[in-house]
Amino acid sequence: MEEKYRQEPSNILKVVLFGPESTGKTTLSEQLARHYNTVWVPEYAREYLQNKWNNERKTCEPDDLLPIAKGQMVLENNLTKKATKILICDTDLLETKVYSEAYYVGDCDPILEKYALENTYDLYLLTYIDIPWEADDLRDKPNEREEMFTYFKQTLIKYNRNFIILKGNKKDRLKKSITHIDNLLNQMTDLTKKDIEQFSNKGISKEKVLGQIRTFKEGIPFVTLKNAAVVDDGILKFTDQEEKNLIELYESRVKELDVLKFVPASGAASRMFKALFGFLDSYDYRKETLEAYLERTNDKDIAILANGLEQLPFYGKVMKNLPHSFLSKGEKVYRFVEEVLAEDALNYGFYPKGLLPFHKYGELTSTPFEEHLKEASLYASSNNYGKLHFTVSEQHEEMFKTEFKNVRDRVTKETGTIYEVDYSFQKSSTDTVAVDLENKPFRNSDGSILFRPGGHGALIENLNEQDADIIFIKNIDNVAVLDDAKLVADSKKVLAGVLLDVQEQAFKFAKLLADKVVSDSEIKNIGMFLTNGLNVKLPVGYADISNEEKISFLKDKINRPIRICGMVKNEGEPGGGPFWIENSSGEVSLQIIESAQIDLDNSQQKSIAQNATHFNPVDLVCGIRDYKGKKYNLIDFVDEKQGFITGKTKDGKELKALELPGLWNGAMAFWNTIFVEVPLVTFNPVKTVTDLLKDSHQG
Repeated sequence: MEEKYRQEPSNILKVVLFGPESTGKTTLSEQLARHYNTVWVPEYAREYLQNKWNNERKTCEPDDLLPIAKGQMVLENNLTKKATKILICDTDLLETKVYSEAYYVGDCDPILEKYALENTYDLYLLTYIDIPWEADDLRDKPNEREEMFTYFKQTLIKYNRNFIILKGNKKDRLKKSITHIDNLLNQMTDLTKKDIEQFSNKGISKEKVLGQIRTFKEGIPFVTLKNAAVVDDGILKFTDQEEKNLIELYESRVKELDVLKFVPASGAASRMFKALFGFLDSYDYRKETLEAYLERTNDKDIAILANGLEQLPFYGKVMKNLPHSFLSKGEKVYRFVEEVLAEDALNYGFYPKGLLPFHKYGELTSTPFEEHLKEASLYASSNNYGKLHFTVSEQHEEMFKTEFKNVRDRVTKETGTIYEVDYSFQKSSTDTVAVDLENKPFRNSDGSILFRPGGHGALIENLNEQDADIIFIKNIDNVAVLDDAKLVADSKKVLAGVLLDVQEQAFKFAKLLADKVVSDSEIKNIGMFLTNGLNVKLPVGYADISNEEKISFLKDKINRPIRICGMVKNEGEPGGGPFWIENSSGEVSLQIIESAQIDLDNSQQKSIAQNATHFNPVDLVCGIRDYKGKKYNLIDFVDEKQGFITGKTKDGKELKALELPGLWNGAMAFWNTIFVEVPLVTFNPVKTVTDLLKDSHQG
């Protein structure tokens, strides 16, 4: 049944007329269809509601919206088959969603919302309200045109739709529309029917692919740093007593909460052993001593490894398979590394990082996967029940399931916690198109278009499928030995306490904005809370706008998911940093920014980057539900402009690849964000095998 709301795939350009009532959309639709010698899709709601009015003397009701949406898409899909290169649509389901929210206290049927956001178009023509109002049986908001136009505009911005605003008389509007449509037609990439089928099989729309190709052509601009977030200006730092109070708040509430730990765990261990693979290729213990090799190459990783071999958690396991004596230290180190990496031996380079031995406790070794289970019992469990979700590579799923089966009973006995663990994979539909150096789709030898994984930003789709009161996010390789686990757990509880504290106030104000007329003093208090509690910067001229406009702004800003991000003092470790940035619309917000997003050739931007005092250890506590307990659609809060373009090669040919906005970067750009200083003990990543020799990984 739901298929009736979905666009059928096509390779034509689709343009939508979008905007409030009585703004000339139908007239312009007819003009554009004549100009391009094509068909246009009328607004099904007018026919449907006019019949209802004629027969029942009733206007639109919530139960009418799904039949209207269904009728609209049946019309569009039928007329798409009759169109030439372009289809003009007098409306779309996104407009129906806007009216649903405007008329019915912010509500929208989940089915309508799903397809309003999934169905895509190449250009929206947003019609301004400078055309005189014309009354009819169905139009009923002549005094709210400005407010409705703002709502329509904010919707297009929020969902990152390509749009222009049309003002002026009919002739001016038509001329501007034709100019922009012609530009799109000239930029259109020739795609075959086979290409469209390939997109459909991957679950990727043609419009999405064309949008990605436009991104390659336009480039991704660097972010604009305003200043580094520091303690007392973007980063909170608590006293011991304040931390104790926040921990107590979380502990007093956690039994009532649904808690989840979300762990990105698809990383392979091959990078972790990069230096070891190089060592096997470049060293021959039969011809050279280890000392001579180290002097010749200055290979610091192998020097550290050779000196700390016995401290590696898998040392005993490796040595069981090797001779009891060696002719030289060089032979021992070489044979050790060979046993670790060889395909017919331990083959650790193939393993997912989460299933390697990281820590040793007496005769037992523990993987990061097991350590995350133990950690969850300390801070991410409720009523002795721990729920964890791991994003893994599909090829490794059975390995993770086997590991859980092997350790579950022992860890449950040690922690007193019953565990529920599930897994997901990065979706094929989040892959991104690759292009050649002329920004044309890069084609494989069989003629198909090359798609590549979109990076960890793709995991926002996986996170969006989860639902809990509180979600802790932490990378798979960032685990501490048990000696430090209590400190780590307390730090997480502090972050969770901050979330509960700020969420309580945010929910109270969100309900107030939804339930009744808000007084001047209440508007002022909510604005102060957004500024001081959620780091929302009020726009220039905010004091001069009407109360209606202020309320609209406040509703938009307060009804967002919230993330509390731990920030560690910068001591030279890699990681994105906390900054205040300004976007293209002039809005200033707190963001986690990677160095690749900063124009380091700009002396001013470089200076701001160098002034950063903290970095991001991927330590997040998230609230993804609104004040009614309904989960947000997290895809609505992604900034598509914060992706990355990188150079790659395939089959000896150069290409350009697109990485999606990072999970904790652009994928969460429009969340409400709070940064909190956390101790360095919470950050123990293992990027290379020698990191396992650090004190934080020695039990």
